[in-house]
Amino acid sequence: MKSKNIITIAAISVMIGSAAFAADGFSLIKFANPLDFGNDTPVNTTVELPKKVTLTHNDVHNHYVIALDRFMQSNVKSSYADFKVLLETMSPSDTAYILISEKLAYIGFFSLSDYAISKAGDKDLTAVMADDIKHYYFPSKKLSQADEIYLGEVFSNINYNAQSREATEELLKNTTLMANSDYANYIAALGFFRSNNYLEAENYINTAISMNPQNLNYKRLKAEILAQNKQGNEALKLVEYIKSQNLTSTEFVRKTNSLEMYVNYLAKKNEITKKYYLGYYYYYENEPIKAIRTLQGAITTKKKYNKDIYALLSRVYFDNHDFEKALDMATKANKLDGGNSLALSVLGDLSFKDADYKTALKYYKNAESKDKHSFENSEKVALTYQKLGDNKKANELYARILKATSSSYLSYYHIGLFDKSKELAYLKKSVALNPYFIDGWIDLARCEIERQNFDTAHQYLAVANYIDENDFRYYYYQGLMYKHQGNLNEAVYNFKKSLILNPDFTPAKEELSI
Repeated sequence: MKSKNIITIAAISVMIGSAAFAADGFSLIKFANPLDFGNDTPVNTTVELPKKVTLTHNDVHNHYVIALDRFMQSNVKSSYADFKVLLETMSPSDTAYILISEKLAYIGFFSLSDYAISKAGDKDLTAVMADDIKHYYFPSKKLSQADEIYLGEVFSNINYNAQSREATEELLKNTTLMANSDYANYIAALGFFRSNNYLEAENYINTAISMNPQNLNYKRLKAEILAQNKQGNEALKLVEYIKSQNLTSTEFVRKTNSLEMYVNYLAKKNEITKKYYLGYYYYYENEPIKAIRTLQGAITTKKKYNKDIYALLSRVYFDNHDFEKALDMATKANKLDGGNSLALSVLGDLSFKDADYKTALKYYKNAESKDKHSFENSEKVALTYQKLGDNKKANELYARILKATSSSYLSYYHIGLFDKSKELAYLKKSVALNPYFIDGWIDLARCEIERQNFDTAHQYLAVANYIDENDFRYYYYQGLMYKHQGNLNEAVYNFKKSLILNPDFTPAKEELSI
């Protein structure tokens, strides 16, 4: 019963992340091949897209790669047609639509991005990302399909084909488009930027911004231009502006954090500080090996720098399950001038992992007191109160967090679990903010199974399965659906698979009368 309704989320993430950032102003850093999906099988770019049949999961994955590859090779008209057919023929999946929409907006296929958004059936699951996509990328004036394809060719040649100067010169000849399109001026600015002509890049990005002051992608490029042109303070002011614009989805928050670290890397003069911010940039780009290598190279005899370096290393090590090194780095950071919020948070995470909740609470509260502008430690405090049995205190904290920010997917999730009147709406809000939040998808499936809405539950479980195909809860709830449908053999198989993955999972044992 494995779903065919969703494109591989991990693959989409790789392509959206690596291809996007490799192409922009982060030109000093080498990136992974955006078409490398961890195997040695070459992509067959000669395969034709089917015109009438419904695309399965593997078809969607393969044809997405083909369409993107054609764009990168400047075969943009064919790429546009491929993406259009893909959206028309793939099996419906709100999550896939919204993730594809973000990539299409990035490469300038705004009409197709809007079309992908329109195909999503449950706006509660997609509205957050859709708003962020439009606020971040969309031009002020709708482009014709011909103009989108033309500007896509210029964009492709600038970013992927080492023809930034030639492509920009050709674009400037189209005086009508330059006079009427903010996006065309953005592309011209990008071309000059990639050619290291920062003066002209700034002139054209200023024109784009004057024509469309709401577009955050234009301000992002301007921040990079200013930072490269040794105007670091002005660049950082733009980053702060972008951060203030209430981008709430975790993906766009990550983009902004990544930009902030990269601009700091360019703006700072001290080599140790530059390495620290570059390491932080790699952390936000999910490049842990590069982050560790860069941060290790920043460790110095000057202790005032090492506190932050050790703390960040501890976070990178913890997130990569190297708990011994995480403890070592966090302890070192904590010994220097009383530590910092990040190191204390990691020490709390280590205690929490070992079920030492009282010690974890102490660390989290200390971390919270040192960084009052971040709600992540407050979330951890609330979660620890839950583990200690104080649900009332936990709920009060989650509610307080949501009064301060609308981007805390964990607070929506936990309040939803506590308050049945808000459960479905708040669980949807949690995954709308973070489409990779597997707990939210699992509990959404549980809610729909309880309502005997098995088709909807199946769609939610499909997303969870593609986030982590070894999650024992997926097989348990699959088993429940088979049981309700009278397919006892498949139900037993899935309950057993759940127990293989988690031998202590009591609900599966009860279903098997173990």
